Amino acid sequence: METIGTWWMWAGFFAIVLVMLAIDLFVVGGGKQHRVGLREAATWSAIWVALAMLFAGALWLHLDTSAGRELANQKALEFITGYLIEKSLAVDNVFVWMMLFSFFAIPLELQKRVLVLGVLGAIVLRTVMIFAGVWLIAQFHWLLYVFGAFLLATGVKMWWFADQQSDLANNRLIKWLRRHLRMTEQLHGERFFVRLPEGGRLVRYATPLFLVLLLVEFSDVIFAVDSIPAIFAITTDPFIVLTSNVFAILGLRAMYFLLADMANRFTLLKYGLAIVLVFIGAKMLLIDLIKIPVGISLGVVALVIGTSVVLSLRRPAPPATHNEA
Repeated sequence: METIGTWWMWAGFFAIVLVMLAIDLFVVGGGKQHRVGLREAATWSAIWVALAMLFAGALWLHLDTSAGRELANQKALEFITGYLIEKSLAVDNVFVWMMLFSFFAIPLELQKRVLVLGVLGAIVLRTVMIFAGVWLIAQFHWLLYVFGAFLLATGVKMWWFADQQSDLANNRLIKWLRRHLRMTEQLHGERFFVRLPEGGRLVRYATPLFLVLLLVEFSDVIFAVDSIPAIFAITTDPFIVLTSNVFAILGLRAMYFLLADMANRFTLLKYGLAIVLVFIGAKMLLIDLIKIPVGISLGVVALVIGTSVVLSLRRPAPPATHNEA
């Protein structure tokens, strides 16, 4: 598989990720029961975006001096486009997290630990899926057409069901997990498992917080199936695909808390995401007939997402609803 990534570039990238995760976990209280405020969420969202753009700038500078301006421009654009696509599609994932936390009445101060572990699991999962996808595409080029058709169908479905509310009470996966897990009715702080007396002995029970963690991880599997094929329409370079995905994922938790109190304002965003998926799917289906420059793809994605956000904010705010989370 062709890539611009050298061993030291991979090592540097993973070092950055490990350092930022360590800061998030041990410096700002990621591993402690902690209620994330709007100011903290906004600050960290800005930090994650700035870090991603600094990485893109460093990548461009390195390639400009070592491989030429043309390759530097191409790869930097591929990274930024992939980052924007992943960041945009992740918004839908954030909305699902909001529904889960509200449905299970998880307090804000307990949500942070679930999301920290959810992000860590997502990074591992995406890494495996990306390398598997790159290898499969290198062996079977026709898979790009399969991915394109899948994204096209997903975009149409997302548009069609954009206003439909999920019925978590009748969700088959949740019902199955509740039948097969020995679970407490109440939360026990940040604990995922507790031992309770039963029949003269201590029996291990899962808490509702563990069930929510499983659902958060499962939701990322579902959304990864959409987002990873989408970036293959931009590039199949594993270094660009993985770095843009991971940088977008690192900022997910901060973005969740930033949007937690205003999610109902982005009523048109799902329509924008649907259009993006249809565009990317069509691009993949036409990949051997029409070469759409990465710059145009970046412009289309930015314009569609930006327009849907602006139009959402200009619409009258829907009636406020009580959120138990």
